[in-house]
Amino acid sequence: MSKIILTGDRPTGRLHVGHYVGSLKRRVQLQNSGEYDKVFIMIADAQALTDNADNPEKIRQNIIEVALDYMACGLDPAKSTLFIQSQIPELTELSFYYMNLVTVSRLQRNPTVKAEIQMRNFETSIPVGFFTYPISQASDITAFKATTVPVGEDQAPMIEQTREIVHKFNSVYGETLVEPQILLPDNSACMRLPGTDGKAKMSKSLGNCIYLAEDPGDIKTKVMSMFTDPNHIRVEDPGCCEGNTVFTYLEAFSTPEHFAEYLPDYKDLDELKAHYRRGGLGDVKVKKFLNNVLQEELGPIRERRQELQKDIPYIYEVLKKGSEVAREAAAQTLSEVRRAMKINYFEDEALISSQVEKYKV
Repeated sequence: MSKIILTGDRPTGRLHVGHYVGSLKRRVQLQNSGEYDKVFIMIADAQALTDNADNPEKIRQNIIEVALDYMACGLDPAKSTLFIQSQIPELTELSFYYMNLVTVSRLQRNPTVKAEIQMRNFETSIPVGFFTYPISQASDITAFKATTVPVGEDQAPMIEQTREIVHKFNSVYGETLVEPQILLPDNSACMRLPGTDGKAKMSKSLGNCIYLAEDPGDIKTKVMSMFTDPNHIRVEDPGCCEGNTVFTYLEAFSTPEHFAEYLPDYKDLDELKAHYRRGGLGDVKVKKFLNNVLQEELGPIRERRQELQKDIPYIYEVLKKGSEVAREAAAQTLSEVRRAMKINYFEDEALISSQVEKYKV
């Protein structure tokens, strides 16, 4: 069986460091590993419209922002298929068929759906498209026969529901769909990077993001105002690293090489944490170190993005060609699904022949 990756993002704004450590950096590594036969990277504009239906221009404008961030981070059109979800109508038809395999109560129990509904204050006014988001995601994954889906921890319930749909479909109609495996970040700090204010979720709407293409001065300002240990008032006070946003970011980004370059008094993060816990280490010093780390990591991404921005028609051409390739793959899967469900009437010669025999005079 081929090894295939499918993953993507909603184009509701520029991508931030949470996206980067949660899955984007890993995608680039997987793309370049040579272990996968195909890599599909989707800009999920149709999903974004489920809770932005009254503001389509927002989605339209952010398509290019996400594509620029993708390519600036190292996603290569020669190695990965970058495409736009809405340009693949086969996904909608697959979703329609999968809806018959999922109950309303099962969707209501999905932890990710419940959390997102609460965050958006939908309550009883839930758009149907948003409510059925897990089914749409199952369509996306299965259309490309993805064996691996690299996502953040918050998406685990979605992948589990996809696996349930695959199992149900194959049980009813015969072995047709591929059951995907989730691939989580190998660094626990990367699974759910908090916002700069210490809140559990990094969100554009909360204004607590550091964007991949952020200006160096803005990065420094955001780092220096980051949430730390509120009880660590004086330098000599013992500090707590758990729940301390600065240390969480260092866990996600810092390496021994960073210490050797910017903070040679410490061998690694463990030594830095030990000093902070016993007291005598100020927040400013730690924040300055984190700023250096982020500037080194994000600087090349920002520079590549600035170069890519000089030829926007090329970016659209990449997305157009990628969407054509993706549609061809999805159409093949849809054909197999229709055949399994026995709704391929005009292609089924045996059906036509049997009806001819049945109605012979």
